[in-house]
Amino acid sequence: MKSIGIIANPKKPKVKKIIEQMILWAEKNKIDCYLSDELKDLVGIDQEIGKKEKLLPLSSLPDKSEVLISLGGDGTMLKTARTAGEKCNPILGINLGSLGFITETTTNDLEKTLNRLLKKEFQLEKRMVLKAKIDLMDQPYVFALNDVVLDKGGVARLIQMHLYDKDEFVCSYSADGLIISTPTGSTAYSLASGGPIINPKINAIIVAPICPHTLASRPIIFSEKGNLKIVVECDQRDALLTIDGQIAKTLKSGTSVLVSKAEHTVNLIKFPESSFYSVLRKKLHWGARPRTEE
Repeated sequence: MKSIGIIANPKKPKVKKIIEQMILWAEKNKIDCYLSDELKDLVGIDQEIGKKEKLLPLSSLPDKSEVLISLGGDGTMLKTARTAGEKCNPILGINLGSLGFITETTTNDLEKTLNRLLKKEFQLEKRMVLKAKIDLMDQPYVFALNDVVLDKGGVARLIQMHLYDKDEFVCSYSADGLIISTPTGSTAYSLASGGPIINPKINAIIVAPICPHTLASRPIIFSEKGNLKIVVECDQRDALLTIDGQIAKTLKSGTSVLVSKAEHTVNLIKFPESSFYSVLRKKLHWGARPRTEE
């Protein structure tokens, strides 16, 4: 490994110290270290840190870095995944937040973790990505590692949504919104809306309504080959399309949104002792029995 790129949440209290440690480690191991230029004020430099460390625009990091390192929580990981995009750089998530479900490790034994990265003592786990766009608009697809959400926006009224798979009508929803999720996102917003948990090694698309106004509306799991179209009806107001909770676009009534599996994957760095089920037990307390006071 000859280069790394660092993307971080500058609001995390420990991030400055962690970046400094990583820079020293990179210098010691003769590795080029590139940082997102969003960190300029945090690290207090103009063009260079030490000898080789450089600031780059976020979009340029994948071209210069063999591995991307995400410092923050799940939100920073989602941002890093979109940054890697079709370059498919391996991503190591180091959790500085609270839950950190997607992130792989913490700052404990940071140097040991980085040395394992250097020695390639890890596995790559390919995660399915969704692509979405507004139909009939000349705009590029946007990509989501977690989910694509259509909702009513800021007005407390239900909206109507009509779901199609490969032009075959599936059903209509009267609800606050609709979550189209990957298996990675099955433990996020989709889970909170009653969706199933899916092992991320399985490729599938989950469609879960948000507060549907009927008892006969439940989440549906579609094949990874599904080509979904959702037609929105929302009277005279706008609905909202949100990608991974970070990118938002307004939707006029009658607009169609197309969602399907992307051609590329997100490649997450995983260490052998970590597993999806252990993370479920540890961070979501899955299967834990309630405790009673004695």
